[in-house]
Amino acid sequence: MNLQDIPKIKHLDSNNFFLLAGPCAIEGEEMALKIAERLVEVTNKLQIPYVFKGSFKKANRSRIDSFSGIGDEKALKILRKVSETFDVPTVTDIHTNEDAAMAAEYVDVLQIPAFLVRQTDLVVAAANTGKTVNLKKGQFMSPESMKHAVQKVLDCNNQKVMVTDRGTMFGYQDMIVDYRGIPTMQQYATTVLDVTHSLQQPNQTAGVTGGRPDMIETIAKAGIAVGVDGIFIETHFDPANAKSDGANMLDLKYFEGLMTKLVAIRKTVNNF
Repeated sequence: MNLQDIPKIKHLDSNNFFLLAGPCAIEGEEMALKIAERLVEVTNKLQIPYVFKGSFKKANRSRIDSFSGIGDEKALKILRKVSETFDVPTVTDIHTNEDAAMAAEYVDVLQIPAFLVRQTDLVVAAANTGKTVNLKKGQFMSPESMKHAVQKVLDCNNQKVMVTDRGTMFGYQDMIVDYRGIPTMQQYATTVLDVTHSLQQPNQTAGVTGGRPDMIETIAKAGIAVGVDGIFIETHFDPANAKSDGANMLDLKYFEGLMTKLVAIRKTVNNF
């Protein structure tokens, strides 16, 4: 897809990777604005095309008592406020057909979760909004099979589609990234590497997903070296007390250092 189709996106002439980043979930207005302010500051400084990410609802939870959101409309309005305050595009994930039209009123990119990417009606509902659609590759799917998910969007006369690799199940409680999938999926659509979800450790006995945030830099640097188009990272100023996915989010204090390294690697790759 042409990234220029995403409203408000900047620095497209920098020849950098683009970035989808933000907290796992919108926990409130203050935290969302605080995180967005820092991410916008760094991405402007490093000239990284940037889209703010935040889930308005967390429908896929390990337990019924897990945090699922502050209210759909309330969270979507916060995403709109982030966009208006910092003049950046936004992305959120949807879980039902009805979510598509509702979320499209507030954000610029609709994301299909990995567990739901085979759901034709959901993909079609997102595509029919005319918004950019980000298809997360299922943890159980081959890179080659994402061709068909992409085709569903294209068949709705929507050319604005990207795919995201968020890791592949490696046994029951771990994930692995197969970097061969990046050039494979680039044959079908603009391709993103979801660094933080690739480091999840699911199916824990406590009912709370674990993670390996110490490996974020390793996975991200390898993705840039391979030539991925974009990077997806969830980040929070207090991951230990985040209400969702705290075990694998990047601590916000490390964000600028990581981005600086990735930009340097990208410049080297561009010289090949």
